[in-house]
Amino acid sequence: MWRHRGSAVRRAGLGHSKKVALPWKGISPGCASIPVWAYFAEDNVTAGGTAHTSVIVSGARTPVGRLLGGLKDFSGSDLGGIAIKAALEKGGVSPDQVEYVIMGQVLTAGAGQIPARQAAVAAGISMNVPALTINKVCLSGVDAIALADQLIRAGEFEVVVAGGQESMSQAPHLLEKSREGFKYGDVTMRDHMAYDGLYDIFTDQAMGSLTEQRNQQDPISREDQDAFAAASHQRAAQAWKNGVFDDEVVPVSVPQRKGDPIVVSTDEGVRADTSVESLSKLRPAFAKDGTVTAGSASQISDGAAAVVVMSKAKAEELGLSWIAEIGAHGVVAGPDSTLQSQPARAIVKACERDGIAPKDLDVVEINEAFAAVGIASTRELGLDPERVNVNGGAIAIGHPLGMSGARIALHLALELKRRGGGVGAAALCGGGGQGDALILRVPQQA
Repeated sequence: MWRHRGSAVRRAGLGHSKKVALPWKGISPGCASIPVWAYFAEDNVTAGGTAHTSVIVSGARTPVGRLLGGLKDFSGSDLGGIAIKAALEKGGVSPDQVEYVIMGQVLTAGAGQIPARQAAVAAGISMNVPALTINKVCLSGVDAIALADQLIRAGEFEVVVAGGQESMSQAPHLLEKSREGFKYGDVTMRDHMAYDGLYDIFTDQAMGSLTEQRNQQDPISREDQDAFAAASHQRAAQAWKNGVFDDEVVPVSVPQRKGDPIVVSTDEGVRADTSVESLSKLRPAFAKDGTVTAGSASQISDGAAAVVVMSKAKAEELGLSWIAEIGAHGVVAGPDSTLQSQPARAIVKACERDGIAPKDLDVVEINEAFAAVGIASTRELGLDPERVNVNGGAIAIGHPLGMSGARIALHLALELKRRGGGVGAAALCGGGGQGDALILRVPQQA
C-alpha cells in the first residue's frame, strides 16, 4: 500500500506512518487529482483508537440464482440496484445521504459503462454521486467494503455504499479480432465468463485444474472434499429452514411475458438432499484421476449484495443503529497463483493488524471457491470447522464473482449479531493467487 508523510496520517487520526519520498510530496490530501486512499497505508487502518471508525449500518442481498436460472434476465447492474435500494431501506438511509458508491463486478464486457454507477442510479441515488467499479476477481465485493472503510477513516466521506454484483448468465462470448475482419476459415469465440472469470492467466489453465494440482502437493482427499461440500448444502438448507437468511435476502420479482411475475426469494442452488454418498458418484471435473468434482466446486451464479458503510460519528448523529464495526483488513498475494492458502494468509495478516489471533475469532466466513480452499485454510488456521461457514457457503449458495465478498461480509455481520456479539473474519481467495480478509466486530450484548 502507499504511504504518505506522517503529518497527513496523524491529521486523519490514523496513527503514525513512515516518511518516504513520493512523487506527490507536498501536495495536500485535498487535491482532487490524486485518490485520497493513495495517501494512507493499510497498516494504519486498524480497529481502534481512530478518529473515523466505520460501521456497517445495514445491508441486503438478492437471492443467488443458478446459471440461466430465475435471475438470468437481470444484468449485474439490475441486481446491484435491487440490493443497494434494499440496503438503504433496511438502514433507514436516504439515497440523498449517500456520498460515494463502490461495487465490484468482474464480467463487464457488454455491461455498459461503469456498472457501479448504473446500479447506484437504479437504486435511486443521485447522478451527482460518484461511483467506482472494482474488478479484483472474487475479492471484488469485500475489497469494495474495505475501500469504503479506508475512505471513511481518511475523512473523505461519511456515507458510502459498497458491495458487489454479477450476472454470470449474461456474460457474452467474445469474437476477438473481428474488428480486423476474417478473410477465410473458421472463427473461434472466447467465453468471457470462463476466460476473464475462471481461468488462471499465469499458468494458462482453469482455476479448477490449478486447484487440483495443488491438492496433490498438499494432500486433500476426495472424501474430505465431498464431506465439506455436503455440509455446505446441509447447513445452508437448515439455515433457510430456520429463517437465518431472512434478514439479508430481498426477494426479486421477475416479470413474465404472460401472467403475474414470478418471485425468486431463496438461493436456487441449495440442495437439502445432498450427501457424501451422492457426491461420491460424481466424476472428477479437471483431471482423470482427480479429486475435484462439480459438486466440490462453487456454483456459477447470478446475484448482488450491498452494505451501507458509515462513520460511527455520522451514524450516531443520525440516530442510526448499526450491525457491526469494521476492523482491520488483510491483503496478500503469491507466492504463486494457487488459491488454497490465500484466505488463511489474509486472515492471519488481518488479525495481526487488529491485535488478535485467529483463535480469538468466534465465526469465520471463508468463500468456498472450492472445497479444497475451505479445508486447507481452516486447517492452516487451526480453526474448529464448526466455526467456519456455519450456514453454508458458495458450494451450496453459489458464487457470483463480484458479489461473493460482500455477501459473506454481510452474512458474517448478521451472524455475529444473532449470536449476541463477537468478532469474526470474512476471507476469500482470488484469481491470480491473491487473498483478502476483513475483521468485523459486534459488541457483546448484555
